Amino acid sequence: MDDSGRDAPAQDLGRFRTPTGFRGRSAAVVQLWWFVESCLFRPSPQICFAWRRWLLRLFGARIGRRVLIRPSVRTTYPWKVSIGDYSWVGEDVVLYSLGEIRIGSHSVISQRSYLCTGSHDPGSATFDIFALPITIGSRCWLAADVFVAPGVTIADAAVVGARSTVFHDLPPAMICHGNPARPTRRRGEPAGAETMSASLRGVSGG
Repeated sequence: MDDSGRDAPAQDLGRFRTPTGFRGRSAAVVQLWWFVESCLFRPSPQICFAWRRWLLRLFGARIGRRVLIRPSVRTTYPWKVSIGDYSWVGEDVVLYSLGEIRIGSHSVISQRSYLCTGSHDPGSATFDIFALPITIGSRCWLAADVFVAPGVTIADAAVVGARSTVFHDLPPAMICHGNPARPTRRRGEPAGAETMSASLRGVSGG
């Protein structure tokens, strides 16, 4: 067995500690939320959008008017989530809200997208955890299965194509896709046949 990495800097998980106050609430409140999410939020019928908004607000989330959140959405810490009016959050979306997640109004986060505000320091022997906020502007559309990394801001009216990964800020009103996602053309700008074909492949999901 290759042991060439034995002396390389790497984590010793026996030394890992969650920083004081990192979760933003006591361990009891965190466990209560996870119980409520499992037993009351996720089993709720699709049409019970108001019920799910109420549950999230009960645990400190700032949820705007007529926000549509599907029952299969997973929210780690709702008190770190803000969603503006009329936005949609689709099936199996993960709001991994170790840090703040801010979503503007009239935005769409499509199915299986993953908004990840937390990670670990790979150079730390104690595998230090950290969180950076994610901001999604208003009138944005993240198509299916998009990954957004910690610290990213996606500006107003941007579109991110299906299965893209977003590691850097994206500009307003641009269609972006790829791994990593890059702007390809302005939203609403007429496209030639080749560009349109690429856009249709990269931007899908509802």
